[in-house]
Amino acid sequence: MSVLPMVFTSGWASGINAYAVVLLLGLCGRAGVGGEVPEPLQRPEVLIAAAVLFLCEAVADKIPYVDTVWDAVHTLIRPACGAMIGSMLAGQSGGDLSEVACGALGGTTALVMHLVKMSTRMAVNSSPEPFSNLVLSVVEDLGVAALVVFALFHPVVAACIAGGLLVLGIGTVVLLWRKVRAFLRRRRERRLAAAR
Repeated sequence: MSVLPMVFTSGWASGINAYAVVLLLGLCGRAGVGGEVPEPLQRPEVLIAAAVLFLCEAVADKIPYVDTVWDAVHTLIRPACGAMIGSMLAGQSGGDLSEVACGALGGTTALVMHLVKMSTRMAVNSSPEPFSNLVLSVVEDLGVAALVVFALFHPVVAACIAGGLLVLGIGTVVLLWRKVRAFLRRRRERRLAAAR
């Protein structure tokens, strides 16, 4: 059962930055740091692709409105990545846990966290100053890196932290929903104005 906390934590992190999760797990696996990391994540071509995509995300994620488009494109990618990592972790453990069940857990957690991130970013983009977007992006990147590496050594504690952050994120979205609706309304008005 020790694989479940790792699946949950990697799903949470994939919902924020899937490429960072693949890159960090792969690098830690190659370095022999932490627990066992699935072999496919350690392959050089996977690490190179993850590094390039991580750099693209690191730039896109810090530019207001570009991050919203980037998030929209990744609505399918992040949950799929969380599901894939969850399945691989279950297969790596060799236990009785179903790869399908762990894939579903990782994918669902990634989807919920992705929706929290996307909604929070829409609310932040409605603010006139550009710095909150940059700060939020850096905090997300550092949080993902810290929690994924921490999970390799203390998966249960990391899963509890990820769960708490997920609940906090959902609560924040509920509180910021008015800002998100205002952002969507302004965007709709701009489209209508451009169409005229």
